[in-house]
Amino acid sequence: MINVKTLVRPVLVFVFALAFLSCKNNKMEKTEPLKTEDTVAAVAVFMPFKIIMIKHKVADYGKWRKVYDAHDSIRQVYGIEHYVIGKGIEDANMILTVDKFNDLMKAKDFSALPFLKTAMKNAGVVGKPEFSYFDVIRNDDSKIEQKERLMVTHRVKDFDAWLKVYDAEGTAKRMSEGFIDRGMARGIEDPNVVTIVFAITDMKKAKASITSEAKKKLMKEAGVEGSPQLFYYTIEE
Repeated sequence: MINVKTLVRPVLVFVFALAFLSCKNNKMEKTEPLKTEDTVAAVAVFMPFKIIMIKHKVADYGKWRKVYDAHDSIRQVYGIEHYVIGKGIEDANMILTVDKFNDLMKAKDFSALPFLKTAMKNAGVVGKPEFSYFDVIRNDDSKIEQKERLMVTHRVKDFDAWLKVYDAEGTAKRMSEGFIDRGMARGIEDPNVVTIVFAITDMKKAKASITSEAKKKLMKEAGVEGSPQLFYYTIEE
């Protein structure tokens, strides 16, 4: 006579085993690693950062550069990291240095060092350097062939209102005028002071556009106060 318990027991074991494997597979599906495109998107998230910009004229770029590079360790002590150096297009002895920092007070302490004033004098800095501090809120570090840049700095009545007009104009429109958007920053001490950096693809078009009546009208509608400061330069590194 067939024992029913003997038949049922292996069937139940099989059913439970099948259910366990099914649950395990479901868990594995839920914990799959991110797809490549998801990983790239996560890595590409922009993180705002602070910069100190120093603009000054030098008697000789080569001499100045040696002194600048020699004091990198001192900048690091104050939490300042080298970022960009630019040379003026209209005046190659007009130098722009852009460095990253984390602590505003330390950066200001560095700027006020008597040692720094002496070092700048020995490096051949002519006149009084201009120091400014910004929060970078947009930045494109992707590699491009263009080395020529335009930095536009102006004060606006209301940043949010200005930004709406700027974004409405669109990158495609600016590209047709010879500009590639590269960065945007707001003054730390006055957030309504805005600096925008463009790469230049066509210098003739860019200069004609930025000084055109249409652009002046657009800036006025966006709430720009006074005339913007324009600085054309070439990226050295």
